[in-house]
Amino acid sequence: MEFKHKTLANGLVLIGEVNPPAKSAAVGYFVRTGARDETLDVNGVSHFLEHMLFKGTDRLQASQVNEAFDSRGAQFNAFTSEEQTVYYASVLPEYLQDITALWGELMRPALREDDFTVEKNVIKEEIAMYQDTPTFDVIDRCRSLHFGTHPCGHSVLGTVESIDGLTAAQMRAYFARRYAPNNLVVACAGSFDWDRFCGVVEAAAGAWPRQEVGRSLSDFQGTMQKARADKANLKREHICLMHTGVSAQDPRRYAAALLGMIVGDDYGSRFYWDLVDKALAEEASMHFGPMDGTGLFYCYLRCATRNAPRVLSIVDGILRDLVRAGIAEDELVKAKNKVLSALVLKNELPMGRLGDLGSNWMYLGEYRSIEQEVDAVKAVTTDEVNRLIHEIHLDRYTQYTLGPAVSA
Repeated sequence: MEFKHKTLANGLVLIGEVNPPAKSAAVGYFVRTGARDETLDVNGVSHFLEHMLFKGTDRLQASQVNEAFDSRGAQFNAFTSEEQTVYYASVLPEYLQDITALWGELMRPALREDDFTVEKNVIKEEIAMYQDTPTFDVIDRCRSLHFGTHPCGHSVLGTVESIDGLTAAQMRAYFARRYAPNNLVVACAGSFDWDRFCGVVEAAAGAWPRQEVGRSLSDFQGTMQKARADKANLKREHICLMHTGVSAQDPRRYAAALLGMIVGDDYGSRFYWDLVDKALAEEASMHFGPMDGTGLFYCYLRCATRNAPRVLSIVDGILRDLVRAGIAEDELVKAKNKVLSALVLKNELPMGRLGDLGSNWMYLGEYRSIEQEVDAVKAVTTDEVNRLIHEIHLDRYTQYTLGPAVSA
């Protein structure tokens, strides 16, 4: 595979990984904007904008946008996170130019007032849907508690109040600031012609004006607070724990990913054997979340309310034992095999490769081949993981619990 890179005069970055034997191609527009770039009065606007791009442009109505993707057999979608908004599609190589040009056109949406008004209700329905999903809700609440006033605590969806108060004018102003060409990366992976790809993107985006745009990258160690809320109709206890992590730019991120696997993988982890296998919890997982300039680990636990004190006691024991004795070599070997299998299998397809290609450039400003990533995982030692455990104070965390009402 051959890496390609070009920066247009307006700051728009184009990157590509050309893989001639591939039978498909994937393209993505990565916008460096998300919930952490919002102010509280417009919280949720990044995700709202993601919806609005599919409503069309001055030339295209929403139905025409859908038909343009559908007629070419594209597998397409978009997502918004705390840190980026990504629009992507996977297609047969002969349709890559059409889909790349279509995304380029959609990056300058009409943002019509009528569409905005209708879509408000769609967003509020989505907020309600996720509030009815305790797994999501407890993690979202715990993130806000953990980060406090730090912008990484902003909810991606926003709140009903912030969405109700949002105006189309505010959205347009946010769009003009954040969807600047010097805040975007356009990535492509698979079987495609690099020069033709660049020509299509430059024709669509070469005249977009550069803007002053930035982001605070301050690290945050977490509030370490604890809270619980009753929620109607719940039968189980849903618990989220958040620990300090490391950033997406930190060399320790590979050790952090392996630590999360050792502690809280779905099968074979310390949490699994001590909690799930013993039928004390239905789910017990730990995940590493690297972010721009900061990071976190988060655990999700689901169990009967009567078991919650014992489950938390066992979790504390596992974390204290990690601090005291560290991990064993055989645990690290198993975790490496799991991480490497997932990494290689995902990156066998251009669509899977696209995500890593774009995210590495967004966070690191560099190209990372699959071989480099594999070698970095293989190079992690038990000493590195054990040092990390002490450096991040794994036994200290923020805790948020959702559960049924508990009688006094």
